[in-house]
Amino acid sequence: MRSSHDSQAVSRRAAATVAMLLTLAVPAFAQVEPAPPRSEGEGPYNRLVLRNVMLIDGAGSPPQGPLNIVIEGNRITSVGGGGDAQGANAREIDLTGHYVMPGFVDLHVHTGGVPKAPEAEYMYKLWLAHGITTARGVPFGGGADWALSERARSARNEITAPRMWVYERAGTSWDQGSVDTPEQARAWVRWAAAKGIDGIKLGAHDPDIMEALIDEAKQHGMGTTAHLQQTGVGRMNAIQAARLGLGTVTHFYGIFEALYKDRALQSFPVDYSYNDEQDRFGNVAMQWNMIHERGSDEWNALIDEFLEHETIMDPTMVAYLASREVMRTRNADWHTTYTLPSLWDFYAPSRDNHGSYYWDWSTWEETAWRNFYRVWMNFLNDYKNAGGRVTVSSDAGFIYNLYGFSTINEMELLQEAGFHPLEVLRGATLHGAEALFEPREERIQFGVVRAGMLADLVVVGENPIKSLKVLYGTGQIRLNNETGQAERVGGIRYTIKDGIVYDAKELLADVARMVEEQKRERGLSTLPDIIFENQ
Repeated sequence: MRSSHDSQAVSRRAAATVAMLLTLAVPAFAQVEPAPPRSEGEGPYNRLVLRNVMLIDGAGSPPQGPLNIVIEGNRITSVGGGGDAQGANAREIDLTGHYVMPGFVDLHVHTGGVPKAPEAEYMYKLWLAHGITTARGVPFGGGADWALSERARSARNEITAPRMWVYERAGTSWDQGSVDTPEQARAWVRWAAAKGIDGIKLGAHDPDIMEALIDEAKQHGMGTTAHLQQTGVGRMNAIQAARLGLGTVTHFYGIFEALYKDRALQSFPVDYSYNDEQDRFGNVAMQWNMIHERGSDEWNALIDEFLEHETIMDPTMVAYLASREVMRTRNADWHTTYTLPSLWDFYAPSRDNHGSYYWDWSTWEETAWRNFYRVWMNFLNDYKNAGGRVTVSSDAGFIYNLYGFSTINEMELLQEAGFHPLEVLRGATLHGAEALFEPREERIQFGVVRAGMLADLVVVGENPIKSLKVLYGTGQIRLNNETGQAERVGGIRYTIKDGIVYDAKELLADVARMVEEQKRERGLSTLPDIIFENQ
């Protein structure tokens, strides 16, 4: 792979490094407009009956039905039997031919913020329209106070939004600086726990600080997830973090580094700079053939040890999908209608915007990433087959990766990796819920369809086992044999959160209106394409 793309690469890299270091020196919170008061959704009802549904329960069971689901207030009270919707504040919905699943859990989200998507309503409605009833912000953005306020408003159903679990980066949102010692790390965790923060988003901290953060978090019932970035992975890879008790490994960082075959560190090009994002992301994929082969003793031993520590893998493959197919990802069906022009601007190749690193992305880089994905997918599938838990998450808002749509795209990638759709949906429901509740040593409150669970459900008029594409807001294109015309089918019909029934297609229509309004303000008829000069 090329490490320099032209004669000015070194000077551009130096400028990018200075800019990035200045950004990293002072953590800044994105400006995000809180969601407006809720005006969508019907209910909750004293009694709501979903009649004649096909049930996918989230626990891995095959579809069953038709049957009835009875909801009283915000809880499921009966699954399978009769039930009527008589009495005050009651409703019955005949869902013959529809499939019902638990609400989806996305464990890796961020709200947008200035300059890409300044209104939280935009993200919330895209998430709910794609069946995401619970989202873990890592972090959401706007700072801990903003996120905790939105979490509380969502819990009271004052806003149209998923349930929100607030994870913050170690050392942020307080006024006592970064955590540079184990003592400071423990102090920050105690402060965060007292504030009501649910968990910690870790990097590849020095081992003593990592140990302190994870240990103190456990003592306070807080969850942990880690992006084990290249700047620290030499001292803290994924298995080393798992040995300390890390709950979730997000992305791929630290996994390949735990499997190196004939090296201890990655062999970076001599002019590599982590702060040059094309260097950073381009070289990630070069690890694909540096590790022990699939099925080797070392490969299997790593899986066994992750299983021993009950580590959850949260891969977010969709977050890097454009790295292996940038043109396809840039031209996805949903961008024209549902991507804000401001977000589109952020996606475009840029040396300033995080994740917009395609300023000279070639077939060399894409080929390396395709090889990388094959190995990565093999590891995830083998881990799942051995009994490990692999969840569904998106990390949307970067790299042509749109909120809501990308969570469904992640499901498709897991099926490509070898997961049956029932295994995919279990990762998006039951296993996601377990990742949130286990640190608290509490039973899950959602994630499976059972009597007593919170009424968080997804209703779709097509069979998602036959095709996960029907979960996209844009649905799936299918030929109508009667008319001879191609048409779009699917898209989630209802998302039910806390017993409140949201029309998913109306939520999408609201998003489309937000996009059209911003286009009108900018005098655009569609999203601007990349400008090609000197042609």
